Amino acid sequence: MSLGAVRGGSIGVGAAHPGRLRVGILTREFPPEVYGGAGVHVDYLSRALAPHVDVAVHCFGEPRDSPLVAATYRPWRALEGGRPEDAALGAMSVDLAMADALEGLDIVHSHTWYANLAGHLAKLLWEVPHVCTTHSLEPLRPWKAEQLGGGYALSLFCERTALESADAVIAVSEAMRRDVLAVYPAVDPDRVHVIHNGIDATEYRPTGAGDALTRHGIDPDRPLVVFVGRITRQKGLPHLLNAAPDLDRSAQLVLVASSPDTPEIAAEVRALYEAAREVGESVVWIDSMLPHRDLVALLSHAQVFVCPSVYEPFGLVNLEAMACETAVVASAVGGIPEIVVDAETGYLIPCDPGAIAADVSAARRFEAELATGINALIADRRLAAEMGRAGRSRVLRSFTWERIAAETAGLYRSLVTGADRTQ
Repeated sequence: MSLGAVRGGSIGVGAAHPGRLRVGILTREFPPEVYGGAGVHVDYLSRALAPHVDVAVHCFGEPRDSPLVAATYRPWRALEGGRPEDAALGAMSVDLAMADALEGLDIVHSHTWYANLAGHLAKLLWEVPHVCTTHSLEPLRPWKAEQLGGGYALSLFCERTALESADAVIAVSEAMRRDVLAVYPAVDPDRVHVIHNGIDATEYRPTGAGDALTRHGIDPDRPLVVFVGRITRQKGLPHLLNAAPDLDRSAQLVLVASSPDTPEIAAEVRALYEAAREVGESVVWIDSMLPHRDLVALLSHAQVFVCPSVYEPFGLVNLEAMACETAVVASAVGGIPEIVVDAETGYLIPCDPGAIAADVSAARRFEAELATGINALIADRRLAAEMGRAGRSRVLRSFTWERIAAETAGLYRSLVTGADRTQ
């Protein structure tokens, strides 16, 4: 293509259904190239939306086999260099090509800043409504400058431009809605709608561990404390590792942690991991994404799942653990208190991200309280099991993808016809 971004092997979608809305889902991540919660969200939402609307996924990367994928895109070759800024410039080159391919749709729905600009340009080019789902907000993730360099300013531009002009903004939690309106006061509050993330409770459910634990060097006879997440500042893994020496020595800490944002944070986590092992703490670090079956087995076998995030607009991983009947100990930030019910499905740990970042003593208090919450559930297996069962019940009541897709499709219809989105 003349723009330089390669539209990779258009797969196309199934036969269109007359009278149904044609919706373009714009995303950086789509299976098998998924590295975070936003990619998981897009995967399940797209499938759950298919009974309601005609779905055409446009994503970054290599061609996909999914019948939902209409086209894939790669950055301009000149921007596939090693500079931090190239990632942001490359994403913008993809957005140009993606917008060019969106003619004929009724709605475009973008996810994360990587695809937000494509949605904004499509709105201008093809005069269609643009919906943005906010999985996080760039101004609240200043550590991303470590990863993107000067490209961080471009990510801010893409997100702000799209959100301020979008026809609807979906916030994945009430906390995220408050953040959107605080960070972007130009956004009309009436255009910001809360639709929570969901979970497939048939895929995430209690299951036997089989040999999944032993294959990864985990002792299935010890109480397990499990962390799952990317190695990034917002996930709080260094705080958990600082707390590790205070954990009950009967337990084994299992870290499923990979994809570091920068070499610096990778080195920091490695040093803390080694320090925990030197004082005798039992820690297993799995530095790659687990196959889904193994992940479900690990979550099901865990006595405690821990989420020490300092920024978490929703916290989908907590739902995954709860669906597997695992008690959760999590920081009380962002959307997590809308998922985890304190003293019912786990424990919420008070967390002031600003204080923790600025004051070592505040960080140490947070880490000590994190260890206390974890130890309470290690010491009481019956209580942990009760909280785990309560967590799955909560998932089944409030967080199914069928419910989330119906709400999202209703929002689409309201933008095109003015209909009540709850119908």
